[in-house]
Amino acid sequence: MRLLSSLIITVLLTGCSVLHTTPQPPPPVAPEAQEITRAQSMNLPRIGTGTVIVRGSPDDAERALAAKANTLGASYYLIQLVDDTQIPGMWYASAIFYGADSAERQQ
Repeated sequence: MRLLSSLIITVLLTGCSVLHTTPQPPPPVAPEAQEITRAQSMNLPRIGTGTVIVRGSPDDAERALAAKANTLGASYYLIQLVDDTQIPGMWYASAIFYGADSAERQQ
């Protein structure tokens, strides 16, 4: 029984470390918005969120989010979800838009 309890506690604690994200620097600011990972978004100011519904493919939905990020003046965007709808060929996607951090804006 003690061995089983120890094993369960070890597995649970190991699982918690998987959810911990170490911050990483985002790529240099470019003329167009760039997709980043969750770890790269840690210290960036959030501009807002956005969703799109497009006909086509998942890539079309991602391109629509990139275009929306550029329209809002975001430096970066983090795609949260790309999913098909009940209508064949229609895709729903959502993202968070970020600006450049103050250190990058000064350079």
